[in-house]
Amino acid sequence: MRAPLVVAGYTDEVLDAVGGTLTEAEQDRAGRFTRKQDRLDFVAAHLLVRHCAAEILGARACVLTLVQSCERCGRAHGRPSIAEAPELSVSLAHTAGYVSAAAGLGKVGVDAEHATSGLADENLIALALTPAEADLVGLDNRKLIRQWVRKEALVKRGELALDRLREVDLSKLPFEGGSHQWDGRHLLEWTAGTVMATAIFNEPGELRLMGG
Repeated sequence: MRAPLVVAGYTDEVLDAVGGTLTEAEQDRAGRFTRKQDRLDFVAAHLLVRHCAAEILGARACVLTLVQSCERCGRAHGRPSIAEAPELSVSLAHTAGYVSAAAGLGKVGVDAEHATSGLADENLIALALTPAEADLVGLDNRKLIRQWVRKEALVKRGELALDRLREVDLSKLPFEGGSHQWDGRHLLEWTAGTVMATAIFNEPGELRLMGG
C-alpha cells in the first residue's frame, strides 16, 4: 500500500474531475443544505475522499462505500471510513468553494478554512490557543487559522476534542513551510487563495492539488 495521500482543490474543479454516486444516507444529508454552494461542497468532498482512498488501495472509486456513524447517536455523521477497507483511515474537509480529502494507514486528519488578513477573533484565541500560541499569533488572523486547522486535523485523527483544544501546544511549529514534524506526526500544509489547510499523518505523505 502506498504512502498517505491528501488531495485538494476548488469544488468546481473537483466536481469536473471526479465522478461517482453518493450513498442514500449521503444524498439525504446533502439534500438538507439550504445553500447550493454548501451542498456542492459536501458532495465534492465525499466524492473526493473515495478518489483518494482508491488511489491508496489501487481500486476503483466507484466500488468504494463511504460510511459515517456517530458514536453518540448512531446517525450517519461522524468519523468517516471505507466499508470495503476498514483498515484504511480517511478524512475530509470542506469550506466555501474548496474541499480536501486524505487517506492512509494509521490515523489521518485534514482540515481547511478560509482566513482573511484582518484581525484575529479574540474569543477564538481564548477557546483554541495556549498562552504560548497566543503570544506567537498576536492578532494575526492567518496565524490563528493556521493553528486552528492544525488542531481540527488532530480532532479528526481522534487525538483531540473541540472542548480541549488548549490542552495541545503547537507553538514549536513554524508558520511557514509546507512540511513539518511534530511529536511523531507528519504535517503537510498549503494555502489556496484565502484557504489554509493542514493534513496530519503518521508517516510522510503526498500532497496533490487539483487544477494546479
